[in-house]
Amino acid sequence: MNSENKAYLMKDKEKNKLAIWVITPNGAELADKILQHLPDACVYASSNIQQQFRQFRAFESLADRIQCEFHQHTGHMFIMSTGIVVRLIAGLIRHKTVDPAVIVLDDRGRHAISLLSGHIGGANALTCKIADIIGARPVITTATDVNQLPAIDILAMEKRLHIENPSAIKHVNMAILEGRTIFVHDPYQLLSDRLPNCEIQDSAQFVRTVQDNPGLSTVPKIVGVFVDDVVIDLPPQILVLRPASLVAGIGCNRNTELSEIRNLLVTVSENAKLSLSSLRCLASIDVKADEKGLIALSRELDLPLTFFNRQELNQVNTIQNPSTVVEKHVGVKSVCEAAAILAARNGTLIVPKQTTRNVTVAIARISYLSSELVLEAPSI
Repeated sequence: MNSENKAYLMKDKEKNKLAIWVITPNGAELADKILQHLPDACVYASSNIQQQFRQFRAFESLADRIQCEFHQHTGHMFIMSTGIVVRLIAGLIRHKTVDPAVIVLDDRGRHAISLLSGHIGGANALTCKIADIIGARPVITTATDVNQLPAIDILAMEKRLHIENPSAIKHVNMAILEGRTIFVHDPYQLLSDRLPNCEIQDSAQFVRTVQDNPGLSTVPKIVGVFVDDVVIDLPPQILVLRPASLVAGIGCNRNTELSEIRNLLVTVSENAKLSLSSLRCLASIDVKADEKGLIALSRELDLPLTFFNRQELNQVNTIQNPSTVVEKHVGVKSVCEAAAILAARNGTLIVPKQTTRNVTVAIARISYLSSELVLEAPSI
């Protein structure tokens, strides 16, 4: 897994929401007004201002407090000059896939400026929302927005697609701006109707299209979007988006180490050429609900654990590898295959049971309509 993808995976879903920063009385009045509409936000104010607004959090040094809080929030709104903000956050910026949204308001609330992480971080949407609350003019500078065109990173977020190689976003967005053809592999039809000038292809056609265009690896002659859970060899300019379409069913002996469970899951996925980024959840039998190795893997992958009882597992009639040993000791014919199929809402078993000494893993693909693959996008 490359560092860019790893950074995206590590984005903390449990961060605090919007932080509002004020250093003037006018800014405090604006923040108090915004807080009435966004009660989950928290306001940080200089100590002399905070004495009049007890619900705010006081700071002595703005630079020191921002240093501590910048990556602890999904978004920041600074009610002060843009120049101050740029100098304060310049050394804290990491990557657009992990940086929080940053917007700036002037002291009179006339302009709301989207400064950082306009798309993936949600700063553009937040800017429009704040502007609507206080009657300010939203200032958005991202090219797709000002030209009223879709942005691929926004579309991916709306559909809860994992962005595997964020560096390819700029190639797709530039093609949209220039009106060039975008070659798309999208079997779930999640994005096809939202992209202009797109040519729909299956994965085999997609690969042939790429191979028939020499020089793609340096200066792309075509632009592509690959939406699927399968892993194929593609140039870095092709944007790869992963739908949450897979479920891993896992069985294990009591007190099995995390490393053995993880290693089998990774090996099975690699051998089947399936992306771990497309895993929707892990599934097992309810007697494993307290299994430390499973719980640790769930936390490590940031995936929910789903459990089924014996009766539910025994109702699955599409398992491929029933086990008399498991039935004797646990009371079910199958754990990993049946759990995967159930968690995939009676989906298709695409990787039957694979085993080590203490672990079994199977993978099923969700087979219902693409609209059901999509969860509501998170808000700031």
